[in-house]
Amino acid sequence: MCIRDRNKTVIGFIGAGNMAYALIKGLLSNGFDAQNINVSDSNNELLIKRKSELNITTYPDNTSLLHNSDIVVFAVKPQVLSLVCLQLKNKVKPSHLFVSIVAGIRSSDINRWLGGNFALVRTMPNTPALFQSGVTGLFANELVSNQQQELVTSILSSVGECFWVNDEKLIDAITAISGSGPAYFFLLMQSITQAAIALGLDEKTANSLSIQTSLGASLMATKSGKDSKTLRAEVTSPNGTTQAAIESFQDQNFEGIVAAATRAAYDRARELSNDLGDVD
Repeated sequence: MCIRDRNKTVIGFIGAGNMAYALIKGLLSNGFDAQNINVSDSNNELLIKRKSELNITTYPDNTSLLHNSDIVVFAVKPQVLSLVCLQLKNKVKPSHLFVSIVAGIRSSDINRWLGGNFALVRTMPNTPALFQSGVTGLFANELVSNQQQELVTSILSSVGECFWVNDEKLIDAITAISGSGPAYFFLLMQSITQAAIALGLDEKTANSLSIQTSLGASLMATKSGKDSKTLRAEVTSPNGTTQAAIESFQDQNFEGIVAAATRAAYDRARELSNDLGDVD
């Protein structure tokens, strides 16, 4: 969908935190009209900062934002989403489209809190969206039209790649892989830095080597057209240093550790859905 079509739509963000900021920055960098972006937040200082920096429209309350927006994006903490929705109950128009970037909250629970059955897209972006390098999983309920899906794709693709799923449960899997995934890589980078220091390198050099090696490997994975298994094999010379390291990883069940960690993230996402979704 072209920028001109998107600019006919007014998008409101409830919550002005980092992820909302990333999405707004992505929209603006892709030509979206700042006059058609609204934001509300309970933190007035943050609202003033966002208005000054981005030249967008801000509202002190969520109801005013709702009445002046076509699409409403929920960008708040999971623990407060029910309260936000209940404040909007009986004030929603059938034409409204809702987009949730809140982790762990089912679309059916959001609609129940809103007091109806509205077009709603549940998404799971990740923090690299701050640099337009994110990845977002999306699920649309049965009331979302194809045109609305295209519009949401055009919004979220401003900060990275988008992947639609037909089963909402798969959003929890995406949460475990890409939503939480950046932290897994940061932990690996941190461990490599610490290992480099233990081998005698100074901290600045160790950190730079870890970051640049991660960046280079990522670029190879995205630009080579080869899968990660092939790339790993190609850089692992028989009886060389890399093979020694890989075998050490495998002797300590590296794959099993990763599988268990991602499963723990998935299970926690399911727990959040059950625990927070029971709130009325």
